[in-house]
Amino acid sequence: MSEKIPVGISACLLGANVRFDGGHKRLTFAADQLTPWVQFEPICPEMAIGLPVPRPALRLVKQDNGEITLRYSDKRQGDLTIAMCEFSQQRVAQLSHLCGYIVCAKSPSCGMERVRVYEPDENNNRKAGRGIYTDILMKAMPWLPVEEDGRLQDPHIRENFVERIYALHELNQLRQQGLTRGALMAYHSRYKLLLLAHSQPDYRELGRFVAAMHQWSTLDDFFVEYRQRLMDLLSHQATRRNHTNVLMHVQGYFRPHLNPRQRHELTMLIERYRQGTQPLLAPVTLLKHYMAEFPDDYLSGQRYFDPWPEALRLRYGH
Repeated sequence: MSEKIPVGISACLLGANVRFDGGHKRLTFAADQLTPWVQFEPICPEMAIGLPVPRPALRLVKQDNGEITLRYSDKRQGDLTIAMCEFSQQRVAQLSHLCGYIVCAKSPSCGMERVRVYEPDENNNRKAGRGIYTDILMKAMPWLPVEEDGRLQDPHIRENFVERIYALHELNQLRQQGLTRGALMAYHSRYKLLLLAHSQPDYRELGRFVAAMHQWSTLDDFFVEYRQRLMDLLSHQATRRNHTNVLMHVQGYFRPHLNPRQRHELTMLIERYRQGTQPLLAPVTLLKHYMAEFPDDYLSGQRYFDPWPEALRLRYGH
């Protein structure tokens, strides 16, 4: 997976001065750390519908009939809802190639969650909305990994997002190369340990689904359903407990090859990770050392050990 991964992003998060006040919300993680591996496609929906910079701030307003509309926050006349919806639908229809999207939090056009929704003609509001553009995006592409800039400050959410965009990128490449049952089976096999770290019950259920691949009339129909189920599973954050179970499972492959001191060292390192005194990187690094010393075809192909470029340093702190 050497080519860059296509990811959409709110233009202000790359440092473009497109916000209502003429500023930006540059996200260092995206602009600096992800850029070597990701091909960002920046979009500012508000500028795309013809609004200038600077401009009056916008807000979501709930009408008496329950409809959510996009209006100016300074109460000036103008309903931008139709323009934003039409642009969003047209633009989103061109984005099926994307493997992820990073949106600007709190924005009435781009916010993913807890966007303020105001009552008509007053300032009463609830943090209960989603930006119009992002809402249309997520409904049209429910499998797509989408995150907000603020949430990506959390190392666990950051790791999960990057893991998902890499998994989806590899899956999309299979489709581009021409789907075969063998290729899909091999892909699923490569992700088994990673899926186990997210949810053992969901992993088993997905395994049964894959085993019934032959029952589907077309591989493309199967792909669409598999993609959704896979991304739903990966959207649940991996847990320390599940990671520990995976590490202990892998440890079993090496027991015949290790002397008592090595077995004890590995066991204690996994236990210290379980207790939270060592980062995941510590036992994974030792296991990768043993994988090099005692090669195993199944383990060497597992994405669990290298789900993203090491330079992103995502497993260093937890």
